[in-house]
Amino acid sequence: MLPAQLRSPWRTILHSYKNVDYVRWLTLGILVGVFSGVAAVLFFISIEFIKTFLLHHLAGIEMPALVNEEVFHLPAGSFRPWLVPIFTTATGLITGLLVSKFIPETVDSGTDGTDAMIKSFHRNEGYLRPIVPIIKGATAVLTIASGGSAGREGPISQIGAGIGSFLANKLKLSVKERRILLLAGAAGGLGAIFRAPLGGAITAVEVIYMEDFESEAILPSVLSSVVAYTIFSFTFGNKPIFDIPTFHFRDGRELIFYAILALFCTATGWFYIKTFRFLKFSIFGKIREKAGITAAMTMGGLCMGMLGMAVPQVLTGGYGWLQEAILGNLPIAIMLLVILTKTVATSFTLGSGMSGGMFAPALFVGGVSGGVIGKLAHTYFPDIATQPGGYVLVGMAAFFACVAHAPVGPLLMVCEITQGYGLLAPLMLASALCLVMGRKLFLYDNQVDNKFESPAHIKDATINILEQLQVRDFFRPGRVTTLEEGTTLKALVDIIAGTNEFCFPVKNEAGELTGILTIQDVREVLFEDSLYDVILVKELARKPIVLYPHDDLYQALLSFVDTDLGQLPVVDHQKGHKVLGMINREDVFKAYSHTIKTLEEE
Repeated sequence: MLPAQLRSPWRTILHSYKNVDYVRWLTLGILVGVFSGVAAVLFFISIEFIKTFLLHHLAGIEMPALVNEEVFHLPAGSFRPWLVPIFTTATGLITGLLVSKFIPETVDSGTDGTDAMIKSFHRNEGYLRPIVPIIKGATAVLTIASGGSAGREGPISQIGAGIGSFLANKLKLSVKERRILLLAGAAGGLGAIFRAPLGGAITAVEVIYMEDFESEAILPSVLSSVVAYTIFSFTFGNKPIFDIPTFHFRDGRELIFYAILALFCTATGWFYIKTFRFLKFSIFGKIREKAGITAAMTMGGLCMGMLGMAVPQVLTGGYGWLQEAILGNLPIAIMLLVILTKTVATSFTLGSGMSGGMFAPALFVGGVSGGVIGKLAHTYFPDIATQPGGYVLVGMAAFFACVAHAPVGPLLMVCEITQGYGLLAPLMLASALCLVMGRKLFLYDNQVDNKFESPAHIKDATINILEQLQVRDFFRPGRVTTLEEGTTLKALVDIIAGTNEFCFPVKNEAGELTGILTIQDVREVLFEDSLYDVILVKELARKPIVLYPHDDLYQALLSFVDTDLGQLPVVDHQKGHKVLGMINREDVFKAYSHTIKTLEEE
């Protein structure tokens, strides 16, 4: 038992956790961030050690490394590039065997780990089987470390999402809370592995929609991302992922080149997605149908390895080559070649079903696309385009905005990478143009347009649903007891006694609807015998409130709320004040409930 002096503070904290949303999400966000940060550290160490051992030490392949990510140093072995296809083919075989045996349902889960997280949010109530992120994470380590063209961000977002889902289940949280923790976990993984806590958090809450973002998840996602980033930085240092000079935007004329960059990124984005989908569905999909999952992944690993042996720039995530592009060390011909081969290599790797993320390859292709425009602009207009390396960074954000419809998160990531807002104006312009021009492109299969299109928010879409339903389909037509204004209280008592209705339209001598009377309106005088011949209906009635057949049920709901009535008359708008029937408040609720159930079944 706690000492007496500690019981009161503990009870206060516990009470705040249970009853104050901000305190609750503060606690849960930090908890998820701790586990996501530790997972990101282990994931990163595993990839770097195995990659250094296989590609550098055994295969003898020299690739430019990020200074801030060099963790292990092993002597370079003899140059044996033929080992790369062996590594990637073996990885495809192992991945295929594990997936087909333990998690075969993930084959159709989407583009990569991020897409699987998106699907879990929308379709599976935020639930991820714990074994899925474990196997996907382990096989992603092998894929990236052996040379497969894939990124760390997709797998770590799925691992973080799995942690959030697991903790939500253990804490017996609601489905809504589990979905939010799923995103918080993904944000923690992204913020840590990319060393961009704000960009990681925003990307996690916006990538699940094409035109929206999950506002309720922002607080726990930011907290989780900050905590995970702190743990990661404590282990590996807090320097940005790229070691690059400071970039500034100084000349307004340069916006013309950034607009051209947006156009070029849209074109390469179209090529990137079309190539990926063609190889995934038309080639590897048919192999999977005829020979099985393992055969498709093994073939994908072999094709990836052969291409990587010929063009080493496409191996792994490629951030080292991206930094070379930022520093201006890659000629235009090489960058054009890399755009083509990196797209095909990524399609071989992830299109076959091997584990990994689309995020890094997309940033790579986008960055190199920007590098091409930057080099050309600097060559012909050196006085205007003075820093071609900045085009690489803008291309990264703009390309991802085009293919993933997530402009804000990558924009913030670039600002965090550059440790400033010197490129903010071109970033905003290029991302906005790419978003518009690439509106028909989509990288992630499970993205939906907005909250109204998501099964996760189907029960929150009350207004949207009710606006689609009309009164004509739910009111009760038939004869309605209508009162004359001159009806006495005595006659009214007899009418009420002879009917089951509790709401009566009131008309004047000309047949015009002048009011509405409910039993509540006469309750106080109902048994006053002395007033039976004195009080008339027109003195008791309230102002008329009517609905028309073409009105939607949302308007009907507002009318019920405003009047606090249980029934309202439905009037024919073409025939004056003819009452067609009545609609009950319960009819609106039943219509909503029935529509919700139908949508959930669909």
